[in-house]
Amino acid sequence: MKVILHAGAHHTDSDRLLKCLLKNKQEFSRNGIAVPGPGKYRTLIKESFIALDSAAPADDARDVIVDAILDEEKADRLILSNTHFFGSPRFALGDGKLYPLATRRLRQAQQLFAGDSLELFLAICNPATFLPNVMSNASKRQQQDLLLNNPAREIRWSDMLTQIRSILPDLQVTVWCYEDSPFIWSDILKSFAGLTNAKNLKGRFDLLDDIMSEAGLKRLRAYLASKPELTDRQITKVIAAFLEKYAIPEAIEEELDLPGWTDELVDELTFLYDHDVSKIAQIDGIRFLTP
Repeated sequence: MKVILHAGAHHTDSDRLLKCLLKNKQEFSRNGIAVPGPGKYRTLIKESFIALDSAAPADDARDVIVDAILDEEKADRLILSNTHFFGSPRFALGDGKLYPLATRRLRQAQQLFAGDSLELFLAICNPATFLPNVMSNASKRQQQDLLLNNPAREIRWSDMLTQIRSILPDLQVTVWCYEDSPFIWSDILKSFAGLTNAKNLKGRFDLLDDIMSEAGLKRLRAYLASKPELTDRQITKVIAAFLEKYAIPEAIEEELDLPGWTDELVDELTFLYDHDVSKIAQIDGIRFLTP
């Protein structure tokens, strides 16, 4: 069985993605693709990870977990989504790294799903917006300490992904930028499902609901309905054109509130992120989804 683990850098993106996948649950199920509700596995897998910190899994651990998640559903592809697969927000930074527990959790996932083919799907995000998001519930003192021990200018997604590929060379990894999600939403959905065509998927424009005006979205849907021959790549270009004209400015802006966060620093972190993205695209064994 193929087991898809989805860990997102941005909770809004992850939540919307899971909702879209669940919209297609019935159709997916007919094609051997299981999208269980998060209540069936998030706590179960979290507790299993904790148990594996101190002991090896039981011989029947895999079957017990899969039976509990699928609940008699038959599948050859299982999609599990959790923004916090690598740890809660307080574990997002440590030792100058993003998600220092990532490789440990992935190794444990391989233990839990022994004999299955594991694949990681990961949305990355500009540290200029990711760090304020992930530290939003920390006190000002905690934020200062975290940034002192984990300098924002040194944070690289490529470091985490390079380590994952080095320690787990057989793990398939699919990556995309959160910032690109509105343009490649259909590609993301069909990649999760292992499909070649996304035109019949429900929710393939859902991410636009919150960032495009109602009038713009209505015109976009009408335009695409009148052009059924468009390819996914052409649809991406159409979405970009409509977003340029109909995007809701306040909906795509994020509050960046961290000690020392200035416009100049945000620009610098964005520049470094762009270079990091280019580096990630060159990492062997990583499938990078782009517009």
